[in-house]
Amino acid sequence: AVDALVAAGADIEADGAVIGGGTPLADARGFGQWRAAHRLLGLGARTTLQDAATLGLLDRVTSYVEGARVPQNAHAAPDIEQHDITRHDLTSAFWGACRGGHLATARYLLERGADPDWIGYDGMTPLDIAVEAGAVDVAEWLRGTGARRRRTGTGETRGPA
Repeated sequence: AVDALVAAGADIEADGAVIGGGTPLADARGFGQWRAAHRLLGLGARTTLQDAATLGLLDRVTSYVEGARVPQNAHAAPDIEQHDITRHDLTSAFWGACRGGHLATARYLLERGADPDWIGYDGMTPLDIAVEAGAVDVAEWLRGTGARRRRTGTGETRGPA
C-alpha cells in the first residue's frame, strides 16, 4: 500500500498525520504498523528521535542524543535536525523503544536519564507497554531495573505509579 501511494505521488514527509500532526512515519510507528514504517524508511523517510527509538534504530538514536550526523546509507535520513534533547524527549523515546521491543535502544536511553516509570500514552508505563506489546526480554529487563507497572494483569489501572 505504501508503494502504491508513493507511486501515485504521495509525499512521505507530508505533515498532518493523526499522531501529533506529524508525518506518515509517525502514524505508522504510532499505530504499530512496523512493515509500513520500515518501508517508509527504505523510501527515505526522515526520523525523529521518537521514530528512531520506537523502531530500534540505535545508530540514529545515538546521533540524536550525542549530536552527531547520521552517515549516509539506505536507512539513514540525509540530515537529522539538531536540537537540545530534554529528559522528556529521552523518556518518551525510551517508552517507544520499550513498546517496539528494542532492548539495546531502551538500555541506551535509560543510561542517559530516561524515567523508567513515566506514564505515557493510554496511561501506561514503559513496563506496561512492553508487556502489552509482548516484548518479553524488554519486560524482564525492566522488572530487573525495578521499573513499575501501573496496569494490573486484568487491564485495570492502579493509582499513581
